[in-house]
Amino acid sequence: QVQLVESGGGLVQPGGSLRLSCAVSGLSVRNYEVGWYRQAPEKARELVARIPVSGIANYADAVTGRFFIFRDGAKNMVLLQMNRLKPEDTAVYYCNSVLLENEYWGQGTQVTISS
Repeated sequence: QVQLVESGGGLVQPGGSLRLSCAVSGLSVRNYEVGWYRQAPEKARELVARIPVSGIANYADAVTGRFFIFRDGAKNMVLLQMNRLKPEDTAVYYCNSVLLENEYWGQGTQVTISS
């Protein structure tokens, strides 16, 4: 059974940093495209960052230069380092893994940026 479990969310002041973690079981993150998405209240879920199986990570324009995605094959985890956070980054963040027709989601972790 595949499980993706996010952690690391919380309340941070503008300009601060957070690192989100996604612990994956039931598949190897080395063999799947992995990514992070987010959904703000009353908005559609959107891509934040993703890494293909082989290739360079790509990012949403809104987070380029501030967020960085990492794949840790040894720990089978996907990480999202978020720097210089802004109030508009407030959302529920979801971990995602995809291979062909197989797609999996975590339950999400809340990130709130507020002073």
